[in-house]
Amino acid sequence: MPDFEEIYQTYFADVYRYILALSRDAHTAEEVTQETFFRALASIDQFRGDCQLRVWLCQIARNQYLSLCRERKHRGELEQEPGDDGLECDFADRDAAKRLHRLLHDLPEPYKEVFSLRTFGELPFAQIGELFGKTESWVRVTYFRARQKLKEGFDGPAGP
Repeated sequence: MPDFEEIYQTYFADVYRYILALSRDAHTAEEVTQETFFRALASIDQFRGDCQLRVWLCQIARNQYLSLCRERKHRGELEQEPGDDGLECDFADRDAAKRLHRLLHDLPEPYKEVFSLRTFGELPFAQIGELFGKTESWVRVTYFRARQKLKEGFDGPAGP
């Protein structure tokens, strides 16, 4: 097992991009990534090696992110509005961008997470499959269906 500094240097960017894809907020991604490596350091002896180290770290990160979301919801904090990055860059019309983000927010799981990981996190299909414990084909189909649902929702009547 390489030393923890090497693990941190090797996987920090992957974990950060993964959480950024989920949260679409750089501050949240930084906070969760730091907490992930803190927890990983404390429990590195529990890593059994039955998955890639990157996958193990991303699983910790996902759990940390979900815990943070539950904590924020419990405290009554409003969900932060995503910044002007990601898909909004493709739309000159702010109303269209807001509508697209609303559709993405309302997209059911696993479509939302797969789409976000692929689009915002720029993760390869194979890596997303590892995170879900699924095949690359499953990820491709799920991503395609997510795109279809977003396109249908976007092309449909405008909501409130």
